[in-house]
Amino acid sequence: MKRALFTLGLSALTLSACASGVTPHASPATSSGAMVASPPVADKAAAQPVPTRDVTTAAGLGVVRGPQIATLQVDARKAALAMDSFRTSCPGLVRRTDNSGLTQNSDWVAACDAVKTWTNDAISFFAEHMDTVQVGTGRAFATGYFEPEIAGCRTPQVGCDVPVYKRPPDLIDVDLGQFSDDLKGRNIRGKVSGAKFVQYDDRAMIENGSLAGRGFEIAYASDAVEFFFLQIQGSGRLKLPDGNVMRIGYDSQNGRGYTGIGRLMRDRGLITDASMQGIVAFLAANPEEGRKIMQENKSYIFFRELTGAGPLGAMGYPVVGEASIAVDVKFIPLGAPVWLSMDRAEPNGIWIAQDTGGAIKGANRIDTFWGAGDRARLIAGGMAARGTALLFLPKAAVARLGL
Repeated sequence: MKRALFTLGLSALTLSACASGVTPHASPATSSGAMVASPPVADKAAAQPVPTRDVTTAAGLGVVRGPQIATLQVDARKAALAMDSFRTSCPGLVRRTDNSGLTQNSDWVAACDAVKTWTNDAISFFAEHMDTVQVGTGRAFATGYFEPEIAGCRTPQVGCDVPVYKRPPDLIDVDLGQFSDDLKGRNIRGKVSGAKFVQYDDRAMIENGSLAGRGFEIAYASDAVEFFFLQIQGSGRLKLPDGNVMRIGYDSQNGRGYTGIGRLMRDRGLITDASMQGIVAFLAANPEEGRKIMQENKSYIFFRELTGAGPLGAMGYPVVGEASIAVDVKFIPLGAPVWLSMDRAEPNGIWIAQDTGGAIKGANRIDTFWGAGDRARLIAGGMAARGTALLFLPKAAVARLGL
């Protein structure tokens, strides 16, 4: 689904990037991370600035050893789902570059080989091949996302005329690292206008017709508000007039920044219920004002039709309800297991990092995937859980980290 796809649950809409200042539900380990002050220097002119740590990755932020996996409270059913998703992710896991700086591809080979034929319980698999580490303070914030189903059609009809666009061919991705070593790992997205590279059209421009009539429509939605939230989820299902379903998934994004309208609406005193249900109710009751509010989120998602398994996460593999999570790859390797102990029961247990998200940034910032249907919508729409996260790493990686 690629949660750069912004497939956030509504709590993520409300709280966007709340990865800091969270009180943990349980603390399996602690890390001082304290800077030791230098003694006074008589000659201030000779004093040198104290270098600061690079905290933009897990390796820079620092990790400490966590408890043994066998001692964790884990639901056997959810652990089995996680092991299955880990098995699915293995081909990508052993060849992807780990941007967190914690593991090397070879670290995962033993576990990935073993999981192919593993017949014992899932918890013992993780315990035998991995150890836990805590990234930074371990304090976690979790939201939820799901695969929505909304009314739609393949060709425009009366009452079904909200365009679903594929990625426009003039949308260009630029790797800034090709131009400067200082910009490695940074990317921008836009288009060429004359002799200049400029930002791509924002949501308001697109919704006002900047792409209309250029043949980029792959389908149409019946309701603009429902489609807005499907965009935030990053993939979904269009229920067609003949009863069939067309599945659509993330194809790209316009490069504009994401704005969580839930927080915006709450700060303006427009709503007190910032759940998905509360936000939708206001937008539906105030269509003109709601349209302007939605357009304050300049980010816009483009889709492609999915004909195989799905929805697909950032690794290119299907994400699984109650097993897959979206993470910030600078702090959690894609494909790695993550254990959550939160202040509400639903997200507790082992998950597999298989997706990413535009608002999912920072250490221990998690977006949990709940599948499709009314139950998934209800849980994901109200998910805002705080607690502790532990990352499962291969034993070889933990040993190399000196833990």
